[in-house]
Amino acid sequence: MTRAHPDTPAPTHRTAPPTRNGALGAYGETLAARHLVAGGMVLLDRNWRCAGGEVDLLLRDGDVLVACEVKTRSSLACGTPHEAVDAGKVARLRRVAEQWVAAQSASPHDIRVDLVAVLRPPRGPSVLEHVAGVG
Repeated sequence: MTRAHPDTPAPTHRTAPPTRNGALGAYGETLAARHLVAGGMVLLDRNWRCAGGEVDLLLRDGDVLVACEVKTRSSLACGTPHEAVDAGKVARLRRVAEQWVAAQSASPHDIRVDLVAVLRPPRGPSVLEHVAGVG
């Protein structure tokens, strides 16, 4: 068995090129993060994953931890972003945020789940709506 020289870079794993929906989602998350930070929140983490799921954005709003779901659509043909965040999704986001708190040894006063809905039409500017405290 041949060992690699210590200066040899580790092999990289190729990932598939981003899909159209993946690129749209990343665009929406970036737009949402900029909007929320401009509004005074502090971005703590993006796309944090654990066994329980994933949170798009984790932010601090004063002494409250905000688990933010970002839903980006190019049209409303398949429904609004709001319709995609039901009570089960809110409960899952809260549990994942609690796991983030435990992993970081953080101690927020409270945890809130927010939604940022982004509509990116084929022409014209994007429309963003921040809904604080969904569910």
